[in-house]
Amino acid sequence: MTLRILTAGESHGPALTGIMEGMPAGLPLSEADIDHDLRRRQQGYGRSGRQVIEKDHAQILGGVTGGRTTGGPIALQIENRDWPNWRDKPRPVMTIPRPGHADLAAAQKYRYADLRLGLERASARETATRVGLGAIARALLAHAGIVVASQVVAIGPVQATPVDLADPNTRRRVDQSPVRTGDEAGQQAMIAAIDDARRARDTVGGVIRVEALGVPAGLGSHVHWDRKLDGRLAGAMMSIQAIKGVEIGAGFAGAATPGSRLHDPIMPGDGGTRRPSNNAGGLEGGITNGQPVVVTVAMKPISTLLKGMESVDIATGEPTRATYERSDICAVPAAGVVAEAMMCLVLADALLEKFGGDSVEELDEHMARAES
Repeated sequence: MTLRILTAGESHGPALTGIMEGMPAGLPLSEADIDHDLRRRQQGYGRSGRQVIEKDHAQILGGVTGGRTTGGPIALQIENRDWPNWRDKPRPVMTIPRPGHADLAAAQKYRYADLRLGLERASARETATRVGLGAIARALLAHAGIVVASQVVAIGPVQATPVDLADPNTRRRVDQSPVRTGDEAGQQAMIAAIDDARRARDTVGGVIRVEALGVPAGLGSHVHWDRKLDGRLAGAMMSIQAIKGVEIGAGFAGAATPGSRLHDPIMPGDGGTRRPSNNAGGLEGGITNGQPVVVTVAMKPISTLLKGMESVDIATGEPTRATYERSDICAVPAAGVVAEAMMCLVLADALLEKFGGDSVEELDEHMARAES
């Protein structure tokens, strides 16, 4: 692994921090570049009131001088503005785990008597740091001509018609949608599904498609399981809170399709070969093949319910109902931005792994040499 990533901090602690090591020197980078994606992560229909409190801003603490990366570790800090509201508030010991959360599993693993010790770190608030670091990786990919974007293709039972993300205007339209879809009819039905869940004091999940355009062939490798890029992407996506399914290209639908109709034919093209379809999702044998990289992820409904669910008080062993912690009704649109960040981090790592370079100028030279 060329890039090393670390995050730290709790949901209601003073701040979130992140460190990225391995980014080449000379890449133009500003706090505004990072804040753009942080704002995108906070948007979306169905979010909780915390998004009103938090106005996420990345403070660069190291690794950038004069608006360019230095080649040293890049350190970020994102303040938790909700921290003053919790700092002096008495916190009773939490002993009732919420089904679907890490509460009970973390307590069993680390022997916590107070479940809050697990939920504070397990919270999806941690993804703000990933999005911040992903924005740095996105800047490197953009320098190399690679664009990463996403769209919501389902919320609950509502399906949206996917749109072509190769068009910059379409990408802007998706980002302007409250549910991050380019399908107007689907958007209205998705909003209605979220409203229905709110009235029922319930939550709703969905499906997100993430695409990387302009990815060169040859990233990743077939020679070991942990070097296969499809495996690395799948692992990165599954690490996102509430993600329960990942498919690449045609994915599960491909399992029901005859091979003669599924596999992408190879045809002569300008200076090489071309593909009339992309059911492989841009990856064959764990290696990019020059087609867009397409990953689809399934997000379960948020586990915190207004009406609570059956649980057990681990202090007494008595049956009870889980208590409500402030939460979203639907976070699928925001999860799409997190999924983009994870794809950016994995692809940036694979790009540097293949082409190398301690500076962006050296990276450019290596990529130009590979094309010649």
